[in-house]
Amino acid sequence: MKHFAKLIRTIDSTNKTNEKVNALAEYFNIANDSDKLWAIAILSHRRPKRPVNTTLLREWATEQSGIPLWLFEESYHIVGDLAETIALILPKTTKESDKSLSQVIAEIISLREMDDASKKAYLHENWMNMSYYERFIFNKIITGGFRIGVSQKLMTRALSKSTGIDEDILAYKLMGDWTPVSTTYTQLIEEENPSDYLSKPYPFYLAYAVEDGFQESMGEISNWSFEHKWDGIRAQVILRNNEVFVWSRGEELVTDKYPEFQRFLDHIPNGTVLDGEILPFPDGRIGDFRDLQTRIGRKNISKNLLAKTPVILVAYDLLEWQGEDIRNKPFSFRRKILDAMIAKLNSESIGLFLSSTMRFEKWESAAEERKRSREKRSEGLMIKRIDSSYQVGRKKGDWWKWKVDPFTIDAVLTYAMRGHGRRANLYTDYTFGLWDNGELVTFAKAYSGLTDKELREIDAWIKKNTLERFGPVRSVTPHHVFEIAFEGIAKSSRHKSGVATRFPRILRWRRDKKIDEANTLSDLKDLIPK
Repeated sequence: MKHFAKLIRTIDSTNKTNEKVNALAEYFNIANDSDKLWAIAILSHRRPKRPVNTTLLREWATEQSGIPLWLFEESYHIVGDLAETIALILPKTTKESDKSLSQVIAEIISLREMDDASKKAYLHENWMNMSYYERFIFNKIITGGFRIGVSQKLMTRALSKSTGIDEDILAYKLMGDWTPVSTTYTQLIEEENPSDYLSKPYPFYLAYAVEDGFQESMGEISNWSFEHKWDGIRAQVILRNNEVFVWSRGEELVTDKYPEFQRFLDHIPNGTVLDGEILPFPDGRIGDFRDLQTRIGRKNISKNLLAKTPVILVAYDLLEWQGEDIRNKPFSFRRKILDAMIAKLNSESIGLFLSSTMRFEKWESAAEERKRSREKRSEGLMIKRIDSSYQVGRKKGDWWKWKVDPFTIDAVLTYAMRGHGRRANLYTDYTFGLWDNGELVTFAKAYSGLTDKELREIDAWIKKNTLERFGPVRSVTPHHVFEIAFEGIAKSSRHKSGVATRFPRILRWRRDKKIDEANTLSDLKDLIPK
């Protein structure tokens, strides 16, 4: 446990990639196989289920620390993290745990079957036999709030450095629906089991956002292929051994969420892997992303939901064909096969569409097509080098995304809440309102977009201009106007404003505007696509 705590402390205290990779590789070199497996699982968000509810954790921690619950709650609001608050308020100890990470995890899993008295005794004993940082990590695992994740690229680099196995092979091995309960480190990392790969997707290739003036560095436009960037769920649909498997980009097996794709089995040969976008398709046309959200969160997909919000797959790449991995072939080669395959199908009847590629003679023509993105229900354009291979992860050079400019609106700051982590002492999470019949109506929350200097300035102002307090939230005097940017907008019966925005963020602080110059709710609704 002490070695894992040291690893997390190192990872969390540096922004340097090489230092993180070296720390991970060193840990993999000294840890036993069970600990290595659980470290990989935890850092890729495969945590054990929470065995104790947070209310009991608060009570038991305050009891052991000898402070009243109200003081714990005030401390929690300042610190902003439950696991850290508990680690801080418990009595100091010089002890360190001699338990391994896997032993601690096994005990945490077994806690779920214990009564509350036994859980309390276990926690009290272990809290007093761990150093501060070990307690912090222990609490993080207990609460299920372990968000100190590591990207797959960092993980595979470190494992490759430790084992000598190729990074791309490791990336493939780490994908999928595995848990430390269902496999071992040897089976996951070291063994070659062809049957294990039946349902596994390939690591996704991700595009970089273009920067201003990017056209100058792209060379001849004839070297590039263009297509629309669809706003849905990135997915791979796999057909092998007369079975269909659907994987999201988040490495989640979601086959049961999209039973429509079972129709592919009668039309597409085994040994085919499609990369594409799952899109809602109500009334025979591409819908809004919010339509998809009704499918994402459901455990059971009813007939009514299937009829109300059907989905399609818009395919834009072919990764495997006739059982052969063709990712190293040029993009133009892969698309030629994909285009020919779909052309032979009555694809609309099975819910499979092709993301059409486009070629332009000049960048001005591509820019004009980008302007038409929203009317086509896309987010902009994808730009792909025609001879590019399908790589692993996010790499600059061959795939770019040229998104449309976001929607923007000027809104008034109405509420503020404390941030988390290093921002726990500052009010950094904001709520904004728009005018409607002389009143400010809440329409969005945002917490990113300001500089540290601006955050400190706004925090000081909030503390002096608070109207009411609601726990960690404060209502403030309407005074400041901010330009809010967002990617999408749709009608919503769940929001007081009647509108839902997607990915709202602060674009800039409009110090030049007074609150009566902020936009109205009517202005916002006018942005909703007709």
